[in-house]
Amino acid sequence: MNTTPAILHEIAPLDEHDFMYVADRHKKEFTYPIHCHDIFELNFVENAEGCRRVVGDSSEVIGPFDLVLISSPDLEHVWEQHECHSDDIHEITIQFLIDFTSENSIYRTNPFNSIYKMFQRAQNGLVFPLQAIMKVYPMLTGLSQIQEGFYAVRELMTILYELSKCDGARELSSSAFAKVNVESDSRRVLKVKNFIENHYMDELRLQQLSDLAGMTPSAFSRFFKLRTGKNLNEYIVDVRLGHAARRLVDTTASVAEVCYCCGFNTLSNFNRLFRKRKGCSPTEFREKYYKTKIIV
Repeated sequence: MNTTPAILHEIAPLDEHDFMYVADRHKKEFTYPIHCHDIFELNFVENAEGCRRVVGDSSEVIGPFDLVLISSPDLEHVWEQHECHSDDIHEITIQFLIDFTSENSIYRTNPFNSIYKMFQRAQNGLVFPLQAIMKVYPMLTGLSQIQEGFYAVRELMTILYELSKCDGARELSSSAFAKVNVESDSRRVLKVKNFIENHYMDELRLQQLSDLAGMTPSAFSRFFKLRTGKNLNEYIVDVRLGHAARRLVDTTASVAEVCYCCGFNTLSNFNRLFRKRKGCSPTEFREKYYKTKIIV
């Protein structure tokens, strides 16, 4: 019998005139299955140390406080019980929708610039450091008590602004798994990233990529690491693993087929790198993400 969780496409409890929904609750366990939804979500969890948080192809065990922002409709996520033994888990879920697509939207103006950039990053899932969580903690825990809609929205925007100005927020899922377009503030790096995205299944050589950037191999390697925080080989492996994880979720191709069609030369190397980066084997990852779309 297949006991892997279904991935639900959640319908948020908002109608066309609503701005946000806040659920502030205390509970003894995590029971909601892995899911995704069309609106943005800021999820805060307190007193649930040992819980496993899964966002895209990221899987981490959380500490006493956890705060994650998700702005992609296709990014699967769940908080699982795992080794959490708390009998008083505090969870605050805020779901809302902000239109960043229109050039005339107020949210594309300068005062909202840092929030806009934060939401771009949150397409991969964005987890915030403890210092940032403590800064907005009083606002988060008091939000559900605000009765007047305007003031509740104002408080949410203040929370988002404060989070957008913090240092240390970290993206969770790989862009390839989350289906996020690659971006860079450097035209040279963006050109190389786009080439890798379109040719990750092929053999990629440093000389080939440095020629695209119009630089020597050694200069390009230093430049790429400076601009991305990763060396070139690490970045290529991450892209390939992201696409491999997506194929494991979305197709019935064998692990070997996924391995070779994503640019890995040997199955043993693929399995080793996958376990090292994802914390489990490709087969275990697929079982966790057995994909059955259900509208609820």
